[in-house]
Amino acid sequence: MHLGNTTTPRIVRDDDLGDVPAGRMLDVMRAMTAVLSLPQAAAERADALIVPSGQGEEWRITHAIRLWETRPELRLLLIANGNPAETTYDELSPGYLRGLGLRRWDGVHVQAEPAPNTALQAGWIADRVAELGISGFGLCVSPYHLLRAYLTVLKALDRRGLRVPVWPVPVAVSPDARVPETGATAYELLPGEIQRILTYADRGWLATPAELRAYLGWLWSSR
Repeated sequence: MHLGNTTTPRIVRDDDLGDVPAGRMLDVMRAMTAVLSLPQAAAERADALIVPSGQGEEWRITHAIRLWETRPELRLLLIANGNPAETTYDELSPGYLRGLGLRRWDGVHVQAEPAPNTALQAGWIADRVAELGISGFGLCVSPYHLLRAYLTVLKALDRRGLRVPVWPVPVAVSPDARVPETGATAYELLPGEIQRILTYADRGWLATPAELRAYLGWLWSSR
């Protein structure tokens, strides 16, 4: 599977999605509804908290760090690296993370190699789940990016024969907040995010609608 950088633009116009078949748009809506139906509070009982960084969105990391620092029952905090080609990229150094509030270092794992796209982040996450024996985790990410991140991580886990509870932990951030890398709001980024979801699906990087439904059926029944 080729995991090179994607050329899909982050900001597209609403009418650029006009040629997308209704069935594919409904698949995206069904998937988002299904993922958001999961109880976010379940992440409080998870083994780990995982955050994919990117787009200069420090609020992803600070949200995860706040949860990590206030919930000693969490065994692990994993932070996936971002794309050095982004103008707002920051190296995930100890000093940088300390500046974002990290104080509890035992159990923290940071991806060392660059991850220019979500699929590479998801591969690293899945490898750490296997290596560290993670029994379940919360996925901490901005709401507009939540579905793509969730489906990409599920696919990476499935490719490795792993099935563990993954609970969505959407970051509390206003949809009017401007993302540092693009200067766009979540409202403005959503069409491009949908286009990226469709592109990732075509490349086989995402859990399919059938795979997601089967996984969520298992997850709900195992609670």
